[in-house]
Amino acid sequence: MKIAVVGTGYVGLVTGTCFAETGNHVTCVDIDEKKVEKLKNQIMPIYEPGLDVLFERNIKQGRLDFTTNLKEGIKDAKIIFLALPTPPGEDGSADLKYILKVASDLGPILSEYTVIVDKSTVPVGTADKVHAQIAKNAKVPFDVVSNPEFLREGVAVDDFMKPDRVVIGTSSDKARKVMDQLYAPFVRQGNPVIFMDEKSAELTKYAANSFLATKITFMNEIANMCELLGADVDMVRKGIGTDTRIGKRFLFAGIGYGGSCFPKDVQALAKSAQEVKYDFKLLTSVMDVNQEQKTKLIHRAKAFYNGSLKGKTFGIWGLAFKPYTDDIREAPALENIKELLALGAKVKVYDPEAMENVKELFGNTIEFCSDEYAAADGADALFIMTEWPVFRTPEFDKLQSLLRSKVIFDGRNLYDTQAMEDLGFTYFSIGRKDVNGK
Repeated sequence: MKIAVVGTGYVGLVTGTCFAETGNHVTCVDIDEKKVEKLKNQIMPIYEPGLDVLFERNIKQGRLDFTTNLKEGIKDAKIIFLALPTPPGEDGSADLKYILKVASDLGPILSEYTVIVDKSTVPVGTADKVHAQIAKNAKVPFDVVSNPEFLREGVAVDDFMKPDRVVIGTSSDKARKVMDQLYAPFVRQGNPVIFMDEKSAELTKYAANSFLATKITFMNEIANMCELLGADVDMVRKGIGTDTRIGKRFLFAGIGYGGSCFPKDVQALAKSAQEVKYDFKLLTSVMDVNQEQKTKLIHRAKAFYNGSLKGKTFGIWGLAFKPYTDDIREAPALENIKELLALGAKVKVYDPEAMENVKELFGNTIEFCSDEYAAADGADALFIMTEWPVFRTPEFDKLQSLLRSKVIFDGRNLYDTQAMEDLGFTYFSIGRKDVNGK
């Protein structure tokens, strides 16, 4: 099947590459000439484990190509995916200008029946708006379908190739048959393709991400209570996670969620609620708590250093919002770096993949290090912001010889508190007892 994917961001590139891997011919379209040229030369613009192998294979075998020409890119395509940015506007609502612009451009150049698919995360009612925009100049029949993505950065290829479910919103039997055929290779093990109306599909994505964000935030609130009551959040997590009604995932306490989806989607759903005059109190609280949680360890550090961090040097391990990605959007590390600099501290950082992206934001105001130990060398204390595996079992003897003092502020609860006490570290984590070094 011939497929076009408009937009070569994270979602578009994963979508196009994975559809090519199942034998489709995919053309990805983007207006960024430099980016398209790099893609043609097999240069990946993002870091996503496993994607590079599929990307290179499908380009070599002629199933995946790239263009800046929309008309050329959609020629003979049965399905056109819109994988375009929907950044939050000033009021928090999703900005649809990129999607509606492409929809307007598509109308006059469609030459036969085509299924247009909203792959981007979009507010309820977007499919109707896209349909209306295309219909202004379209001379052939078409359908607009909502097919939200549920990709987790770091495991996106597995999520796409082996989805736990596929959600498709359409009221057209003809479009349903096309989409059923497209996704058949991905659900051979029996995972469901769930068909519903377009508006329900659009809301499903926002509801899923907002629920997961709420689950994380609830656990962070429990962690804050644990600190006041003398309980251990890890024990509470195990105690409630074994309840099958709750489940084990998204129960780890920390310094809040970030990334390209949760913050934007929670905000957009709250804005959608406002537009229909519904006060979604829970989501407002989720956003407020998460923002406060991000810099929670700064307050602990200020208390430890008698109210002033001026002149101190801090090492930071982890810059990406989560491991296995170079994505720094809404990453808690960024908030902490800004706060530390504002308080007069010096900052040294290391991340396995995200440092180039952070350099674009901070330039030479912070020191970028070659590895985790270089970031700790000469620092008064260490902050852990991202739970990369490489940080889980460091050489503690080496670490304590590099740090000026054996102090760690751990935003991801990587280490056992008893082990840290035995090693003589002063150790602060989330929702667990503080450890005072010897």
